[in-house]
Parts: sequence; structure tokens; C-alpha cells
Amino acid sequence: MGSGGKSIDNMFNAMIRKNVAEIPQNHVTLELEGIDRMYLNGYVPNLQTGAAAAFFIRKQFDRRMASTSLVAAMSRQFIANIEQFVDDEDVELIRFNQGERKDDIAKSHLSEFSGDEGVLFVGKAQEKAYVFRTEKHHSEQGATYPWLVRGSAMVNHYYFYLVDKDFGPLFIKFCSYFPYSVKLCINGNE
Repeated sequence: MGSGGKSIDNMFNAMIRKNVAEIPQNHVTLELEGIDRMYLNGYVPNLQTGAAAAFFIRKQFDRRMASTSLVAAMSRQFIANIEQFVDDEDVELIRFNQGERKDDIAKSHLSEFSGDEGVLFVGKAQEKAYVFRTEKHHSEQGATYPWLVRGSAMVNHYYFYLVDKDFGPLFIKFCSYFPYSVKLCINGNE
């Protein structure tokens, strides 16, 4: 194209940019009064891949091959510690049913709570999580060996519903299965 074609392209591009830039200025308003919920996810970065999890398991248990059966004892101990906390602190353990609104249960307990801060209750729910499982693989010679794969599974999660002086009501959710992810939900505006 000659020089005349270029100036038409430049004029067209300038017109498009101007119109697109003006649309948000004239038609969109953003107002932020507060954050309703804030989720903070906790996880061990070095345990997010099969190779890294296999390395951890082999080193932690001093084994040649990695298998999730080796972390089963850790999971059982983790659950036992939670149940011991519930017993020692005389905190109610509530099993959440499918479709039940956890927030409604928390609000009910919060309305009966008289302290400044503390544990309202501990909830237990089966939910989907990304976990590692061990599958049997076969070598070319036909020998079997364990192989870690990441996938989703229905596992128990424990919710610690708390009241904090600074943050208000919140919960900390622990996955009871390796690699034990955690989630903190700060929900002070509710």
C-alpha cells in the first residue's frame, strides 16, 4: 500500500484505541467497600508433583521405592491428633452432611459463643481433593513397581471454626490426606 493507505490505517487504529479507552471511563464504575471473604491456600511447593512427592517419601522413610502406603501412618497420626485436641479441649466435632451449609452451622454456634476468641467447633466433611496414589506399573521385563500419580479423591477434611479478636470469625480447613493442603478463610464481614 502507498502512503495514503498507511495514514488511513493509522487513523482507523487511533479511532479504535480512543473508543475502547473511552468505554470504561464513561460506562464502568468500580467501587470497593470491603472484602467479604479472603482465602489463603497453604501447601508445600516441593510436594506438588509426583517426582517431588516420590523423592520426599523415599528420603523420609529411607526406602528405595516410593509408595503412598508409607504416608498412611502419618495420616492416621494427624487424624488422631485432631481427635485428641477435640477431646482435650472439649470441643464439639460435627460431621457435615452433603448439601449442608457450613456457614449456617457456624453462625448458629457463633450466636451461642460468649468468649472473646476461641474454637467454636471442629467440622468434618468428605470432599474432593488432589492427592497422590500409588499405581502398579510394569517394566518391559514384566516386573511390577509402584508409581505415584496425582488425582482427585474423596477424603476427609477438618474445619476448625474460630473466633479471633482481630479477624473475627474464620476457619482453617485441613485435608487429612497427603500432601495435607490447608486453607484459611477470613470472613470478618459476615
